[in-house]
Amino acid sequence: MSETRATTDGGRAVTLRFEKAEYEARLARARAEMARRGLAAVLLYAQESHYYLTGFDGGGYVFYQCGVATADGRLVLLTRRPDLAQARDTSLYDDIRIWYDAEDQDPARELRGILAELGLRGERIGIELATYGLTGFNHHLTRDALDGFCTLVDASDLVRAQRLAKSPAELAFVRRAAALADDAIEAMVAAGGAGTIDSAITAAGVAAMLRGGGDMPPAGPLVNSGRRAVYGRGVGGPRRLDAQDQVMLELGASFCRYNACIEHSVAIGTPRARQVEMFDVARDTLVAMTEAARPGEPVGRIAEVFLERLDRAGFARQRFAACGYSLGATFRPSWMDVPPMIHAGNRQELLPGMTLFPHVMLGDMEAGIAAGVGWTILVGERGAEVLSRLPLELHRR
Repeated sequence: MSETRATTDGGRAVTLRFEKAEYEARLARARAEMARRGLAAVLLYAQESHYYLTGFDGGGYVFYQCGVATADGRLVLLTRRPDLAQARDTSLYDDIRIWYDAEDQDPARELRGILAELGLRGERIGIELATYGLTGFNHHLTRDALDGFCTLVDASDLVRAQRLAKSPAELAFVRRAAALADDAIEAMVAAGGAGTIDSAITAAGVAAMLRGGGDMPPAGPLVNSGRRAVYGRGVGGPRRLDAQDQVMLELGASFCRYNACIEHSVAIGTPRARQVEMFDVARDTLVAMTEAARPGEPVGRIAEVFLERLDRAGFARQRFAACGYSLGATFRPSWMDVPPMIHAGNRQELLPGMTLFPHVMLGDMEAGIAAGVGWTILVGERGAEVLSRLPLELHRR
């Protein structure tokens, strides 16, 4: 597992996932973008931004947690006491401020005091809004606390845009995650069969990922069987597989927070002819979508292939509108690292170093039949590389 020891400007030793120089380059790009947008600082609420810019790996974003990165190079973190040790040991934040739980506590007011210390009164300050790390309630607190103090500007994409194209060091983690995803699917297919509780299939996949050195993924594997196979989301409660059945498997494997996704279909007993037909179309469509993922093309081009092929094959009512999304290093509750979503009209340019999860899910709600496939791809200089070693087949059990 990759770890590097580094020293902050204050002389404190920290453990980082990447070389300190890589973080410094990321911070320099963020500062340059702040200057370009006329921002004196940005308020970081996305845990992914903390992790990307400073190495900070934690879970305090579920409460009120904010990083302040200034255009002139200063970094301050406001967090709760349980997150102090992790912030000190895993990040480049040298100045860490703590707020304590109390009935009348308002951490946004403490943030205002920090910004005043940094001389940011009256300045334009970016704020990350499109993140699970800033709830509507906490945004309300922040807006009230900073009303009349500064001008807040939505900067949700400032760090997000940087994170789209991965460095070689990041891609090494993505490749490791993709190998773990393959291991999980193999274990899950082997664990399934008539009479099996589908939660045992989930356990087999999670165990394979953890035994391989992976993290707990930011969302649980989707293991939908029977009628549930047509659902687009997981559902609570176990179900025992029948002698004639179906299972949809979709998961994100995680290594050092970097995710790779995969989707496969399993037929228990003899598959119905309709499912075989659906699977064949889904498989061929995924291959065509992958071939369309070329640098310089818009992300929406992948979706155009998806729509054209499925609609021509007569599956317009059985498909979704979107067919995948970007991947990266994410925290709970989702392995999806969006935007971008892969949908028609998305003009985001495909860049070398982007990792995506194109997938094809077909669900015939009337017949209760489903088939789907998906894999993680890396956009290269000339085309897409598939990061899964598994063949695209309808698994039979």
